[in-house]
Amino acid sequence: MADRETRDRQVRAQYEGYPYPERRPEDERTRLITGSPSGLAELNHYVFGGRRDLSKPLRALVAGGGTGDAMIMLAQHMADADVPGEVVHLDLSGPSQEIARRRAEIRGLDNIRFVTGSLLDAAEIAPGPWDYIDCCGVLHHLEDPDAGLAALAGVLAPDGGMGLMVYGEYGRIGVYHMQDMLRMVAPGGAMPDDERIALAKRLADALPGTAWLNRNGSIRDHTGGGDPGVYDLFLHARDRAYTVPQVYDWVAGAGLRLVSFIEPYRYDPAWLTNDPRIGRQLDGLAPAERSAFAELFAGNLKKHIFYAVRDENPVAPPDPEDRSAIPVPVNLTAEEMGTILPPGGQVTVTAEGLRLQMSVPPLARAIGALCDGERSIADIHAAIRDKRPELDEAAFAKQFAPLYRVLNAINKLVLRVPAG
Repeated sequence: MADRETRDRQVRAQYEGYPYPERRPEDERTRLITGSPSGLAELNHYVFGGRRDLSKPLRALVAGGGTGDAMIMLAQHMADADVPGEVVHLDLSGPSQEIARRRAEIRGLDNIRFVTGSLLDAAEIAPGPWDYIDCCGVLHHLEDPDAGLAALAGVLAPDGGMGLMVYGEYGRIGVYHMQDMLRMVAPGGAMPDDERIALAKRLADALPGTAWLNRNGSIRDHTGGGDPGVYDLFLHARDRAYTVPQVYDWVAGAGLRLVSFIEPYRYDPAWLTNDPRIGRQLDGLAPAERSAFAELFAGNLKKHIFYAVRDENPVAPPDPEDRSAIPVPVNLTAEEMGTILPPGGQVTVTAEGLRLQMSVPPLARAIGALCDGERSIADIHAAIRDKRPELDEAAFAKQFAPLYRVLNAINKLVLRVPAG
């Protein structure tokens, strides 16, 4: 118990002294930080099957919201789309909340409310029920992550869902070697935090090329960033990581069901290996097993981002064969979508040192440029057919289906299904 209380104090002191991630509120005047999970179009696709009535109030909780990235993004998306409701920022750290509050003020967002406290106490201080809960980079720092996830599941609406992020074990190889070394030379409580951070930087610089941190090309959070990032990566008092099977077991233990990892292609070996013999052997595996194989195969997943709903909730992402569905770009405009796509051929995708080629159909650029979040698939077909009258429904489907498969796999395109 004493060790746990000591770690509790150390974690709280870390985020009060070094709010994370490091953000300058003034930057809100020039940019919006976006990402996954918790973009409005993305969470609608995975949590609500693309069928959320966006005229209804959306109640969202950002648990352990830190300096406010997810809160700001979702609140801004809701404001831009005239979605009523509120985003509640829950965090223990007053300094972190103050940064988040200032960011919201600069943007003029009035759909945000702040609650100070622990997510473990959500039932008392943020009881919900919540349509959507974001919790990223938090649960893996708790003494009991199971209790943390259970606390959030307890305030989730029956038809609601969560966007979660926890560390991935294999992609963080080298980080835990550093943490072990720093416990020897810069233990918590033995010296001021600024000296511990300085030692962490010196140690990282002194590592030989044979050290696991240097052999792992995907860990670069400590280079070129500020002290909060160094502290969070190397000096955190509590830090655990998960494999894919552990994520599935953990989610199921809270009475939840994993809907999808983000980005989906990184968890699907069909994208990662083109060896037909291996592919045939994988065909009979369940999705959880295929995801576990993909994690082992690539070896570079340093975090797991995923959406989950209650186990009894049968919701599934929209069907791309539904011609009434509306393709919605993720963190892109239709113009940008058309620009990044070639007129057929190959799309190059890179992630943490992994480089893949994905094939897109000849009309990829023309179709992508029409995916503006307003046109349905049928509307896009009609616009294309104005110039290509021979392109009947079956021929268009042969163009749209493989394009959607690629763009959804790399998390650039989701679907919304209009009400009625």
